Amino acid sequence: DVGCGGGILAESIAKRGARVKGIDLAQMPLRVAQLHQLESGVGNIDYEEIAAEAIALREPNSFDVVTCMEVLEHVPDPAKTVAACARLVRPNGHVFLSTINRNPKAYLFAILGAEYLLRLLPRGTHDYARFIKPSELALACRNAGLEVQSVIGMTYNPIFKIYALGNDTDVNYLMHAIRP
Repeated sequence: DVGCGGGILAESIAKRGARVKGIDLAQMPLRVAQLHQLESGVGNIDYEEIAAEAIALREPNSFDVVTCMEVLEHVPDPAKTVAACARLVRPNGHVFLSTINRNPKAYLFAILGAEYLLRLLPRGTHDYARFIKPSELALACRNAGLEVQSVIGMTYNPIFKIYALGNDTDVNYLMHAIRP
């Protein structure tokens, strides 16, 4: 799990029986993840403070599945991170990426709505210029040797506090790719 933060996804995957490697460059969220792991008793997770590019050099072709969720819009060079994910996954392995689309609706919902109106995130969490269109992410995948399999949208209803997957990729979206 590239950019695992506090380990929410890593722990969820481990609870289903997978051996998980969670990496992040931020020490504080990693400590939170490790503390939560101790409290929950979920084993089979190894957290490490390391860049995706560095672990890709150290452990290429090592993972069946690589996830990189809501990280790409925060890294200096998203294409390099995608390439690192591609190097980490074994042939025929799966890469799952999620990020925020770059268009007026995404600005309205992800920045104005989530950061200023609803205060779901601290102000300044996102920079609109760093949002990534699905076509740009697909190109980064292809350049890294990945084959895009699908793109699906993620939506959030703040009134009912419900997340859903569907066809609306205007704001948040997930991309699934495989390494042939």
